[in-house]
Amino acid sequence: MPFSSAIRAVGNMPGDFPISVWVTAADCWTCQPVARSLLVLPITELLVGNLVVTQNTSLPWPSSYLTKTVLKVSFLLHDPSNFFKTASFLYNWDFGDGTQMVTEDAMVYYNYSIIGTFTVKLKVVAEWEQATQNAGKGIVQKTGDFSASLKLQETLRGIQVLGPTLIQTFQKLTVTLNFLGSPPLTVCWRLKPECLPLEEGECHPVSVTTTAYNLTHTFRDPGDYCFSIRAENVISKTHQYHRIQVWPSSIQPAVFAFPCATLITMMLAFIMYMTLRNAAHQKDMVENPEPPAGVRCCCQMCCGPFLLETPSEYLEVVRENHGLLPPLYKSVKTYTV
Repeated sequence: MPFSSAIRAVGNMPGDFPISVWVTAADCWTCQPVARSLLVLPITELLVGNLVVTQNTSLPWPSSYLTKTVLKVSFLLHDPSNFFKTASFLYNWDFGDGTQMVTEDAMVYYNYSIIGTFTVKLKVVAEWEQATQNAGKGIVQKTGDFSASLKLQETLRGIQVLGPTLIQTFQKLTVTLNFLGSPPLTVCWRLKPECLPLEEGECHPVSVTTTAYNLTHTFRDPGDYCFSIRAENVISKTHQYHRIQVWPSSIQPAVFAFPCATLITMMLAFIMYMTLRNAAHQKDMVENPEPPAGVRCCCQMCCGPFLLETPSEYLEVVRENHGLLPPLYKSVKTYTV
């Protein structure tokens, strides 16, 4: 028949004290023990207790909790003999993200807004009145420091895909995946003709420890493709799709043909402009063969012996150089005898 036994011990000084327990037969104290046990009892001048953190949503990882979800943090005092039943307590909380508070209650509620690993620190101060040797009363104070490490994670809200949607064959494609959630993540992807969810075992999962991941692929055949992507963490999972249109390397899509057509049109317009300009210049030379006065004066000074003396002679030279028809009449010289 099972039985139990309990004792109370009061330590007058701090330290570790071993307590040995053995069990013998009830009617034979000198017989060999039928059971033995050893316990080391630590005695300290500080308060004894521990922090307990709970949340409505439980995660499979130890000390892991959700962001933007209320946490309940409690301090449990170890006082089996009710030694501190008349004491008043003051609790100084530090949540590791810059937030501090002081309460008289051993339980607080807190909400972390960002992911990361945080250490909750608590300093407990207990005060009570105690009789002194002078038949009076004095204030006695004991303190204790406690801490707990918390890992805050958030649900995987989605995947942001950054990359081109149009590419040529044999051209390397790089797609960046930005995960809207906390790592570590398990990522799985596959190319399909249609954007359909991935089935279990349809692709090889990859472990990702950051919030960004790059996919690379080289297409050999033209066509329409779809990246089917699945990502999950310990809290949730999500799917995302990214369509890709692959063109053959020798055929350019219409978006590239438009600049070429524009360039050809501009070149043709420039050629027509130069042709009309030359024709207009030749016409001006025929209609106004006499050069400006300044030019004629300069030419007469520099090239006097080689200049033609009259405008009619200059006009004749212009007609010969440009292949123009001779005039219908010629000037007649008159001589007086």
